[in-house]
Parts: sequence; C-alpha cells; structure tokens
Amino acid sequence: MNKLPMISGKECITALQKAGFHINRRESSHVILRRDDPFAQLVVPDHKEIDRGTLRAIIRQAGLSVPEFLKLL
Repeated sequence: MNKLPMISGKECITALQKAGFHINRRESSHVILRRDDPFAQLVVPDHKEIDRGTLRAIIRQAGLSVPEFLKLL
C-alpha cells in the first residue's frame, strides 16, 4: 500500500481536474466535483490538509488507484 502525502484540498481538486472532473458547485468549505463519462461525483473538503483516510476514500470514489492519483499530482 502506497503512503499518501498530506495535500491540501486545492491540490486534490487540481489533480482530479486532470483526471476529467470539473467543479460542479461549492457548498461552504466543500467543493463538489463531477465527471460525466463515466459518471462520478465527489465531495472534496477545501481545507489546508486533507486527512489520509478521507483522501483515500476520494481516490477510491474517483475510480483511480493511489499510484494513478500520485502521477496526477
């Protein structure tokens, strides 16, 4: 299992946009990202640091593996 780095919400959003997601809307301190084909919708907290467990869940929901996500960073 690869160790995930501590990244901010903005860095996570930027990486997910490279994977085909776009910002759908913003609710308070959370950003909702969406991909149309194949459909996926993610909620990313816009915090200075995202917990590693939360980041791992976001990566899983995006349909990516940890190494794929790390390449997008």
